[in-house]
Amino acid sequence: MNSGSWDTVIVGGAVIGSSVAYWLSENPDYDGTVLVVEPDPTYQRASTTLSEASIRHQFSNPINIALSQFATEFLADFHTHVEVDDEAPDLGFRDTGYLFLATESGMEAMRENHETQVACGAQVALLNPAELTARFPYLFVDDLAGGSLGLRHEGSLDAYSLMRGFQGRARHNGVEYATDRVVDLALNDAGNRVAGVELASGRMVDCGWVVNCAGPRARWIAEMVGLELPVEPRIRSVFSFDCRESLGGSLLPLTIDPCGLHVRTDPPHYLTGVPPDPDLEVDPDDFRVRHDEWEEQVWPALVHRIPAFERIGVTHTWAGHYAYNTLDQNAVVGPAGPVPNFLFANGFSGHGLQQSPGVGRAISELITYGEYQTLDLRELGYDRILRAEPFVERSVI
Repeated sequence: MNSGSWDTVIVGGAVIGSSVAYWLSENPDYDGTVLVVEPDPTYQRASTTLSEASIRHQFSNPINIALSQFATEFLADFHTHVEVDDEAPDLGFRDTGYLFLATESGMEAMRENHETQVACGAQVALLNPAELTARFPYLFVDDLAGGSLGLRHEGSLDAYSLMRGFQGRARHNGVEYATDRVVDLALNDAGNRVAGVELASGRMVDCGWVVNCAGPRARWIAEMVGLELPVEPRIRSVFSFDCRESLGGSLLPLTIDPCGLHVRTDPPHYLTGVPPDPDLEVDPDDFRVRHDEWEEQVWPALVHRIPAFERIGVTHTWAGHYAYNTLDQNAVVGPAGPVPNFLFANGFSGHGLQQSPGVGRAISELITYGEYQTLDLRELGYDRILRAEPFVERSVI
């Protein structure tokens, strides 16, 4: 590293931290230095690389819709945005859509969500059971009242390539990455600003700003400056399987069953999973696949909704963590009131990958201009955490 003093120190180098670094380094109005501190440069256990890497516009909250809309705009020209020497990672985006299914009890909320999505410009369609059957003849619909289908700009992508694209361009622009771990944050004498970052290597780094992008470990970073953050690691097991019976040649959209199960195509296989019951905090080093979920929850629900999945076989499994905001399952973005040069970018509850372009840009605007210049994310701010007032998102998977 060039010196022991940095204008901005980012804690965590996966997709959120690297997006912040990218946007700072791309902004000609920002003339400061940027250091990203990441303990694992392989990112083998990062939520980014262990995610199912999907993006959707079907949220209940206009802010979340707008964040994903910006992401799809950004990703459409990803090569231009991140290329270095005319090379950029291939995102491999598949525009297969999301399909939310509902029983009669869930239709009112689905209609309200649909109205919000359409008002925000999302391209979505409400389908009745007959229309579901016409489009997706493999579905069992007798217990359904309808569904909501994303018609464009929803699907899956390569999460590792997205992260590497941000990182490659940021490094090219002068951002430095340190393989180290933040073990403490030192406040000034007044206790209202972070003055230094202590690293596991023993080095103390002076700083102007600190951005918490520590994913499932974000709570412990916040505690270093005496702040409470209701974010904890929650395990999500993923099961990849193949099927002997064809679904008719079409790609299976990411389908969300009323029971909480989700399943989507991942050629040549399928990916599926379900939130644990009970869904509790786990140790941040616990990446054990909950294999009992397959027999007890996942496979029975798959067969019920898509009878062709009666004859399937698991090909491989893995588990990752949600950085789960226990207050309202929405991101916490922006400054900490008591420590204004400490910024949050945490608690995405499974939405971090798709929100990374917009949140990275927003944090860079706060650092550079002292306010949001594009998307106004104040409703995602830390003040609501202090007030214990949820900012609710109903469409959480």
